[in-house]
Amino acid sequence: MNGRTIVLDHIGDREAAAYIIDGKLDDLLIDDLDAPRPGAIFRAICDRPLKGQGGMMLRLPDGEKAFLRYSKGLRPGQPMLVQVTGYAEGGKAVPVTDRVLFKSRYVIVTPGKPGINVSRQIEEEQRDRLLELAHGAHDTEHGLIIRSCCAAADVAEILEDIEAMNTLADAIMAEGEGTEPEALTEGDGPHTVAWREWTGRADVVTDAGSFEHLGVLDQIDGLSDPMVTIGEGTMFVEPTRAL
Repeated sequence: MNGRTIVLDHIGDREAAAYIIDGKLDDLLIDDLDAPRPGAIFRAICDRPLKGQGGMMLRLPDGEKAFLRYSKGLRPGQPMLVQVTGYAEGGKAVPVTDRVLFKSRYVIVTPGKPGINVSRQIEEEQRDRLLELAHGAHDTEHGLIIRSCCAAADVAEILEDIEAMNTLADAIMAEGEGTEPEALTEGDGPHTVAWREWTGRADVVTDAGSFEHLGVLDQIDGLSDPMVTIGEGTMFVEPTRAL
């Protein structure tokens, strides 16, 4: 299997996406059914500061806890919008940030950070054209970042993305006040993240059972093998006694 292939399937009940380059597994996304997805947005309620760490514990819906790395200017009981930045380690609070972003395939909307920027990976002539396009379509106080994949994108799709992300940002940013924590967005699953982030030219396979038919499951099982092939040689990756 040569070239690039994106495979969208499920592992059990979990949505999953695999990125294969020249027959080898290059990236893998698997949904976690037991934790908030990275990118999910909540209205959280400040609970208590952690003075030794300079952070703040927050209340999320269903009794879950989140951790914000700083607490300056915050008080217990104060509502605030936060976004999940990753998965919590066992027994720890969900890591969050108050710098909420709205990210799609072509654009990123940045509330509280005005201005329009275009990826520097795009050639200068195209950047000027996209900057002009963005100024004509983006008329809110939010900031806007034009992503690198816009260089080869259809103008209508870029404009549609700008409008959709601005509308979502307006709706969510208006939900910051309240006395109870609430989930406002659930975050993107692996299939949507694959569409959003794996933007290079690739074949896309969506048939059920594709992970098995294309050997993705075998390659996933192989990740636990300590022997790794490197060209004509091999190396072994194993925990040492000290670990």
